[in-house]
Amino acid sequence: MMIGIGGGDFGDDERRPPDHYELPELPWEAIVGRLEQVTIAVLRFNARLEGSGLAAGWQSRCDMTEAVRAIILDGHLVDVGDLVLHDAGMDVRHPTHELTRAAAALRARRTALARAAPWPLSIDGMAALRGIGSGWGDHRSRPSKGGPDPEDDESYPPFANDADPWKAHFAEIDALLERTNQVLAGEIPMPMSRSRLVYDPDLDEAENEDLWLDVVKRTEHWPAVAAAAVAWNAWLDLNLYTHLPWLGLIMAGTILRTRGLTHHLLPLAAGFKQSKFRPQGREGAREKLEGFCQVLEEALAIANKDLDRLILAREVMGRVTAKCRSNSKLPELVDLFLSRPLVTVPLAAKLLKVTPKAVDLMLAQLGGALPRELTGRTRYRAWGIV
Repeated sequence: MMIGIGGGDFGDDERRPPDHYELPELPWEAIVGRLEQVTIAVLRFNARLEGSGLAAGWQSRCDMTEAVRAIILDGHLVDVGDLVLHDAGMDVRHPTHELTRAAAALRARRTALARAAPWPLSIDGMAALRGIGSGWGDHRSRPSKGGPDPEDDESYPPFANDADPWKAHFAEIDALLERTNQVLAGEIPMPMSRSRLVYDPDLDEAENEDLWLDVVKRTEHWPAVAAAAVAWNAWLDLNLYTHLPWLGLIMAGTILRTRGLTHHLLPLAAGFKQSKFRPQGREGAREKLEGFCQVLEEALAIANKDLDRLILAREVMGRVTAKCRSNSKLPELVDLFLSRPLVTVPLAAKLLKVTPKAVDLMLAQLGGALPRELTGRTRYRAWGIV
């Protein structure tokens, strides 16, 4: 049985979602003070982050830790060090299924930040965040399963009707190899098969996407925090993308970014993990809004603490870098510490394009300003700002 935020109950025999998602009737006079309080907190953090000069490094660290926390919320454990090394192409072991899911969450956050703010709130944007090509996101533009029309010559590639059959075969092989290279390079995601054993065949994701985007459009004139809260709860009610439970919080953060409250994606997964709010589907509209405000406040508290650590670490390490030579790589190593949750000698050597011995010398040069060592082992050593 499906229960909307402000709508009625739907019978068990009605599997398809309603044609019109009912928006909740919020007591605006009672919640306006709460919305103003949370909005001011978001704006204050955004101004503090922009003024610190650490926005890029903070966002990079936040994306990696958020990807790990998002997978934890789904019931799986991923080490942040494994994700950092996997992102740099330096896996020490074969990537696990959980690690690839964390990498997908990290890629989705980076994709949402790489484009202009309204783009993720579209059919193509949602498809790209899911790891599907832009043309596959819209159910109205998906290719048919029956293949090209045999009566339409234009539906075939130009080499298919070539007089030389061997030339046509070689052209098909070349096209296949080109597409394979693009898939391996990450330029074209590989379309995933939808097994009936895993996916509900009666669930129309395309219609649910349209309903959710309609909710976003109808709440454009609402306060940003209220619009993000309603969109997140609608995402849960519509049960969008059950295999990507972390994507709903990314979309809620994108709404805050689109509305101009912040230029960054806040750590909402960490805030949800820290808060006591757990949606059960029985809460009223005001309780759901208050729950999202709690998630947002916890996320801001975590973000401020991490920014405090970065500011202090930059100040301490800056005293050492102020005395180094102009051609020294030490400032770049400091920037690496400020943009990664974890740094190892091989990772620093690859990203800075120096030898591991040079990294060891720079670490010794930092002395007491060196960030905390996280492993405590002799064969595998890692440092990070914690």
